[in-house]
Amino acid sequence: MSTTPSPSVETGPSVAAGTATGQGAPRDGILSGEGIAALARAGGILPASAFAADQIQPASLDLRLGARAWRVRTSFLPGAARAVSACVERLAFHEIDLRPGAVLETGCVYIAELQESLALPEDLAAAANPKSSTGRIDVFTRVITDRAEAFDQVGAGYRGPLYAEISPRTFPVLVRTGSRLSQIRFRRGIVRLRDDELVALHARAPLVTAAAPSFQGGVAVSVDLAGFDGLIGYRAKRHTGLVDVDAPGRHAAAEFWEPLPADGSGSLILDPGQFYILASKESVQVPPDHAAEMVPFDPLVGEFRVHYAGFFDPGFGYAGAGGTGARAVLEVRSRDVPFLLEDGQIVGRLVYERMEAVPLMLYGSGAGSNYQAQGLKLSKHFA
Repeated sequence: MSTTPSPSVETGPSVAAGTATGQGAPRDGILSGEGIAALARAGGILPASAFAADQIQPASLDLRLGARAWRVRTSFLPGAARAVSACVERLAFHEIDLRPGAVLETGCVYIAELQESLALPEDLAAAANPKSSTGRIDVFTRVITDRAEAFDQVGAGYRGPLYAEISPRTFPVLVRTGSRLSQIRFRRGIVRLRDDELVALHARAPLVTAAAPSFQGGVAVSVDLAGFDGLIGYRAKRHTGLVDVDAPGRHAAAEFWEPLPADGSGSLILDPGQFYILASKESVQVPPDHAAEMVPFDPLVGEFRVHYAGFFDPGFGYAGAGGTGARAVLEVRSRDVPFLLEDGQIVGRLVYERMEAVPLMLYGSGAGSNYQAQGLKLSKHFA
């Protein structure tokens, strides 16, 4: 969820297992920005060009689009025996040159090369997610590897290219080589906190502001429909202009979004196929020695999807990094039927994972941390 400055990284020879983060036996945990830089120097990350100055985040790496994309007729997974390129060759309608910029249309599926490829050590796996700004403009994107049997998951020891599946759902978007729609985290060991560990962490550093938080497969997060300065959220308009994903602050919010006034009912009927920006009732905090992720919501308690962009960096909402009062912004879409959402209803759960080291710069401490101390906030593209 962040954009924190980091120097460009040159790559070296392929990394050996267990040496990515420096001397001695590596610790289990999510790699910090410094660990990601070390992994790249050792050859575990192979960028086509030097990293951008702000590409390495406190606990993740932004992934950049490469030179080519393909319009394909369907989403797919390659399965255990195939490369992505073989699937693209069979399913592609045409190739798209991303270098001058290209429009990706709503309702279409695209596969794009990414500039970063991997040569991971045998003890290091990775997971990807859309960036916050990508989710907030309703661009559905997932990372695929060769021989993948699941989206957004990179197995330990993977060596090969990365691709992005991209499908704009509401707004057509303008992208180009170097655009960043996804981010990736690197994980060593089993580092997700159990519920009893969450309770202990919450006692040390409150994770949410709820009076009686629920710890069951993560920390419960509910929706705020009481209102923020007279609004409960935004509903995306249809048939809008383009969103240039690399143009923050250059799009008039009124041309893309319909504000939803608070009417005192504390409820909202989600229309099927519509996209909403709402916010959590609780303020959220991620301590410096942990990272968090919003996990998919259980469909047994409501036919809607919330929060495409799941990563919360160390320091999000942390008072020491200027984040007091930060809410989780919720990207909400009803599936097949209208659904009544009510104030205080649980809509997701935050899971927390240990960091292998505290990042030198936390989310909110540097330039580009667009959503620290946020309330109800549209993506950085809108003014």
